[in-house]
Amino acid sequence: QVQLVESGGGLVQAGGSLRLSCAASGQIFNYNVIGWFRQAPGKEREFVAGIGRSSGITKYADSVKGRFTISRDISKNTVYFQMNTMTPEDTAVYYCAAANLPYGKWSPSEYDSWGQGTQVTVSS
Repeated sequence: QVQLVESGGGLVQAGGSLRLSCAASGQIFNYNVIGWFRQAPGKEREFVAGIGRSSGITKYADSVKGRFTISRDISKNTVYFQMNTMTPEDTAVYYCAAANLPYGKWSPSEYDSWGQGTQVTVSS
């Protein structure tokens, strides 16, 4: 299984930026896609962005398109998530998750390796 560790969360004012990191270790050959998901209080976990580990092809939820950017550094087995022009609606616990799936599978239930999550809070 893949072990994932997120970092970079925190408190930011509306309009500000944060960059999250997700470092992978363990059986890293056993996944081909990494996604960022988030869960706000009282809401279900939702897909935010994803990237193919080899292809680098990206996918974004409509709510973050144009504001957030996912990228990866294969040599470091790390995926980054740059969040710009943040709003209070972006407040949530953010998780990275990995899976060995055909590209295009973005439901949280299809991912079997998860990080511990990092809190992101955007103040108005």
